[in-house]
Amino acid sequence: MPAEPGPPGISCAGLAKRFPAAGGGLEVVAPFTREFAAGATTALVGPSGCGKSTLLRMIAGLETPSAGSVAIGDETPAEVRARAGLAVSFQDPSLLPWRTVRGNVALALTLARRRAAAGTIDRLLALVGLEGFAGTRPGALSGGMRQRAAIARCLVTEPELLLLDEPFGAVDELTRRQLAHDLPRLWEARGTTTLFVTHSVTEAVLIADRVLVLSPRPARVVADIPVTLDRPRPEGVELTVAFAELAERVSAALARGAAEGGQTGLAAQ
Repeated sequence: MPAEPGPPGISCAGLAKRFPAAGGGLEVVAPFTREFAAGATTALVGPSGCGKSTLLRMIAGLETPSAGSVAIGDETPAEVRARAGLAVSFQDPSLLPWRTVRGNVALALTLARRRAAAGTIDRLLALVGLEGFAGTRPGALSGGMRQRAAIARCLVTEPELLLLDEPFGAVDELTRRQLAHDLPRLWEARGTTTLFVTHSVTEAVLIADRVLVLSPRPARVVADIPVTLDRPRPEGVELTVAFAELAERVSAALARGAAEGGQTGLAAQ
């Protein structure tokens, strides 16, 4: 019996984006060439408006590049999306208001033509802190709770590639820290290739195997920093010297990129 294929890596070659505008257009992402290892988790950090989300959308195949290409394994993003091998969560949860939380999460399975083991949705909802809210509609939830439902919707299909844009941006600090510890263990156990955008230096170092620091617009790579901490990350790892040194490297790269770009840098959270 042949072995099931593993998660795909990602190859970006000269990927760039320029939006039409007076005077020749607005360059949002400078030519970007990088490989992302299969099964690894990579954080993209940079100043607000630098092009992080646009880069993520191009990798997902939701934004057409002005130049360059993206390969996910030996497929295009559109091909991976067509077979439900890719899941994306953006800052706007985009839940259907007439469906319950459980119904919104289950819809992802329906669209992917997949089935989940009994209890999978309830276990996911408990993991993201929504136990007891499965029958609630989005209008009765806080912004942070809607964001957590959107994360559960992404994870329920067990995608090979997971793309997250500020996944914890709308949740309170206590829940944010808990999710940052708990959720990566899910996608690590499945070997999911994961890219996520964050404004938090602490979050980037806590979750990722690698941090790409981007400059002010147009986004270009200022630093490519491997995160050499053990997995799974233990409780209290944020208090260690090794963690502090990595966070300082990311913060210094952000400051350097801001200085080179002539804009105000990003404050570490």
